Amino acid sequence: MASVAEMDASVSATPRRWEDDPILSVQHLTMRFGGLVAINDLSFDVGRGDITALIGPNGAGKTTVFNCVTGFYKPTEGRVVMRHGPGRQDELVRRITDSGLRWKEEGGQGIFLLERMPDYEISSKAKVARTFQNIRLFGGMTVLENLLVAQHNRLVVASGYSFGGILGLPNYRRAEKTAIEKAVYWLEHTHLIDRADDPAADLPYGAQRRLEIARAMCTDPELLCLDEPAAGLNPRESAELNDLLKFIRNNGTSVLLIEHDMGVVMEISDHIVVLDYGVKIADGDAPTVKTDPRVVAAYLGVEEEEEIDVPEVLKDVVEQVGELPPSFEPQPEVARPAKPAKAKRPRSRSTTKGGKA
Repeated sequence: MASVAEMDASVSATPRRWEDDPILSVQHLTMRFGGLVAINDLSFDVGRGDITALIGPNGAGKTTVFNCVTGFYKPTEGRVVMRHGPGRQDELVRRITDSGLRWKEEGGQGIFLLERMPDYEISSKAKVARTFQNIRLFGGMTVLENLLVAQHNRLVVASGYSFGGILGLPNYRRAEKTAIEKAVYWLEHTHLIDRADDPAADLPYGAQRRLEIARAMCTDPELLCLDEPAAGLNPRESAELNDLLKFIRNNGTSVLLIEHDMGVVMEISDHIVVLDYGVKIADGDAPTVKTDPRVVAAYLGVEEEEEIDVPEVLKDVVEQVGELPPSFEPQPEVARPAKPAKAKRPRSRSTTKGGKA
């Protein structure tokens, strides 16, 4: 039988794509809002071709990280590096940092310092797409039109900034055909093709979630950031979401997601990063993270109140009502182990169906 040291060595030898070939690196990220430190010196990598889950209790700072990555916030400190092309590309990162540039593509590789870039460049140049906790579709447009809107940059350029589209010039017609084909492709893979001409607002909730993901994929992202995509989904819809995210990963798009549904996280994630109060408390694969005592404590808390003295409570009840039903007869007292002198404050965490926390 293998020794503990041998098992540890085997685990450490397991390939970890997020260390060897990261598509995104968050390095010493800090985000302050006045005196409030929402994110404190956070570092982690997102592996190329991985599904990486960013999890933690409510208020841990997960969405703040997303907002820093996608340009909605400018971090107080730290850097966010997006890489096109294999490997860490450390030399190219150093040269771009020293030059003061925001991004540079060279020899089929590219480095994008997202903390220096405006949000529209992060989407168009660095190829980072995202969805939000709250659905943000164009409800009055059809399902197909929502996916064409995601490709408006290419269509506007092909139209010559309106005239080509108005006159129906060949270049615009070709671009429009390509855009429709891409939209149809993603409608088929999200099982929405039969609703293509329906208003987006008429779709059920789970279908609207999938439409948001399809719209993000129509921008051809290298990294897809999903903020709680399984929120509000029933078990069947969650299973469909899992299949969709695996399909996206297997077709070359890396995924970074925030999720509270532990069933989804543990089934599909290659890499999990756990935050609590803006600090990373765990980082690894699913089997490692779900048994980490710091993660368990962050989600479930540690009880600090004294245990209820059941015999004493029952004695008080007898004094008030005179007797107890047979099922409530006091049990003999059993000696309990002494509690620690001081325990951690319990964390208030809401738990919902499907392992959500």
